[in-house]
Parts: sequence; C-alpha cells; structure tokens
Amino acid sequence: MKPIDNNHIMIGPFCQLVTMADLPEAGPIADEQLQVLEHAGVLVRGEHILLVGNYEQLLKIASENNYALEKIDRPMVLLPGLVDAHTHMCFAGSRANDYAMRVAGKSYLEIARSGGGILDSVNKTREATLVELVDLLKKRCDRHLAEGVTTCEVKSGYGLTVEEELKMLEAIQLVNAHHHLELIPTCLAAHMRPPEHTDSRAYLEEVVTRLLPQVQEQELANRVDIFIEDTAFGEEEALEYLLAAKEMGFDITVHADQFSTGGSRIAAEVGAASADHLEASGEAEMALLQEAGVVATVLPGASLGLGMHYAPARKMLDSGLCVAIATDWNPGSAPMGDLLLQAALLGASQKLTTAETLAGITTRAARALNLKDRGTLQKGQLADMIAFPTENYKEILYWQGKLKPAQVWKRGEKL
Repeated sequence: MKPIDNNHIMIGPFCQLVTMADLPEAGPIADEQLQVLEHAGVLVRGEHILLVGNYEQLLKIASENNYALEKIDRPMVLLPGLVDAHTHMCFAGSRANDYAMRVAGKSYLEIARSGGGILDSVNKTREATLVELVDLLKKRCDRHLAEGVTTCEVKSGYGLTVEEELKMLEAIQLVNAHHHLELIPTCLAAHMRPPEHTDSRAYLEEVVTRLLPQVQEQELANRVDIFIEDTAFGEEEALEYLLAAKEMGFDITVHADQFSTGGSRIAAEVGAASADHLEASGEAEMALLQEAGVVATVLPGASLGLGMHYAPARKMLDSGLCVAIATDWNPGSAPMGDLLLQAALLGASQKLTTAETLAGITTRAARALNLKDRGTLQKGQLADMIAFPTENYKEILYWQGKLKPAQVWKRGEKL
C-alpha cells in the first residue's frame, strides 16, 4: 500500500471558503464580488496552497494520491490569515497615566510636560534589556496570532539612538526567528527628534550615515518610515531623508496627515508603498496618493485611543484608493491592538462593505507591505489560513471582533 504523503494535506470540509481572490486592487468592492465557495476544501503542499474548491472533488484527488487528511468536524468558515500592516508592538512600559489624563481633558503638551508622551515610552524602552523586549514582544505576538493575525509589521522608534534602535530591531529579529507570527520589521528611527539632539536635520543625517548602513549589514529591516508632523519632522527634511533611504535600497512608508496635511504629498513624491494614518486627508491628498499608487493605510485604533474621528476610508475608496486597515498597536494612542474589532467598528462607521473591510485586513494589507504571496486563498499563495466557528462569513464582522478564529494555520502548519 502506498504510504501517506504528509507533504500534501487535504483540509476540510468548510461551510464556506472566502478566497479574497480576483478583487480589484483599489477602489470600491461590492460584496457580490467576493468569491465564496460553499462546502469547500483546500489542498496544501508544504507551505503553499495547491488547490481550493469543492470538498468532494478535492477529497477524490487526495484519496487517489494518498494525501494526508485533516478533517474539520464542525461548521467553519475559512479566510486568509489577517495582515496587520502598521504596528509599534515592540515597546516597554505603559502609558495608562497618559490615557487617564487625556480622557480627563488634558492636552498633548500638558501630558508631555508632566512626564508623559512618547518620550516616556522612549525612556522605558531604553531602560529595558534586549531579553525583556523580546519577552514583551513575544507575548503580544502570541495574542495577535491567536486572534488570526499571521503577518504583522513591527516598527522600531522608541530607541532614537543608533544603539537603542538596533536593540529594538534585534529584538524584532529574534522573535521573528522563533515565532509563528511572521514579522515585517520597519526602521522608524525618525519617529521624533530625540531629546539629546537640538537639530532634527543633524539627527536624520546621523540615522542615514550611522544607523541605516548597520540595519542593512545586519539584515534587520528593508523598510524605513518617518513621522511627518509639526511635533516630529517637517516635510522638506523628511523628503531629503526618505530619498536618501530609497537611494540605499529601502522600501518607504510614511506616517502622514494624522493631525495636519503635508505628509501625503511627500509619500506620493517618493513613491512610498503606503501612507498611514490620513485622518486629516482631504480630496487633494487623496488624489495625490491615488495618482502615485500609494496604499492608504487607515488606523482606527489610534482614532479610538485618541477620541478623534476616523480617517475618511469611504471617501478614499470612492476616490480610487487602495485602503488597508491596521491597528497602530502602540503604548500611547492605540494600546488595544485588536485588528478584527477595529476593522469592524471602522466599517460600521464609514459604511464599508464586508468585502472592503475584509480586503483591508487581508489582500490590500498585504499590498501595503509589498507582499504578493499572501492575503488570498488560491493556488501558489502561502497557506496562511484562519477558520471561524460559524456557517456564514458575514457573522465575522457582525460580531464586531467578538467572534475569534477557532483554528489558525501558518505556512501550512496547524497551530
């Protein structure tokens, strides 16, 4: 008898399998455009999807070839693993005191003057050892993976010196080497001007000449980000910095238009993969991003944490933008870090279709990270998959984040 081929695994049956395939890369998506397969299965070969389709037909193929079988014995809906395209999950300390002051009516400057604000996180992250940062990040990754996130971008940016930024990026690298949640590191040394520097241009020059070469040499990240805002970096110095990083071979993303406009123009000019935040963006900014093919990544977690309006995701889609949705998980403005919950709330507020919201946390989020091998369930894609205990995929957003995956697969491995 032919031995079982454990490199090929037949998984199913699923009540529904939502492929997220063959959708427009940008602009609106009607729910009718979703490809939803009923009574479906998936054939996995190694780390990749071999076939998706009718369960009985795939079962016949699997039986004839003695593939291993993984039977799903209760009603489930299968989706691609979620992609969180913007987080600051590597940090130490809490900013609960900031939050209490903010909801009590204190301004950003008042909180900063009292010892809070981003520099509080910088100080606590600098004080943390590499081992402590690794342990904290690992625990956050454990939770994210359990909630269905199989790919997650993570930024540095709470070190703000060459040594401390390298420590953060090394912590991300170490966790990534041993955790099933796949991390995409981004160097955000240009988060804000550190207190040791009085000249922001001089600091950015130090990052370009001293830090980024080491980041490349140690293969710690191939993405660079900068926060363009009155309290961080100006447009022209940001443009110089990003062009220098791009010349070195880094992919570019930008914190843009959170409180004031201008960052989106820079993101469009340098051809960034994404412009993130965009709460202040108007029609002119949307047009610039759309023309340049920049993904608009909106961060509902920051709006919830700061008590401010959402980015205009509905208008962005209608203007032809590719809109991704991410958590912005960080200790200050977005401590929640629940991608599905935040996407559901944003969708309800902005009147996004189910298809648009799900695309924003799967295929379009993958595009924001320049990842072409995930975000859909189809032949050749990574077998990053999540199964929800329901018979109807519409229940997933209906429960607004309370319905969590019952099963997660990463690169074909059942976790």
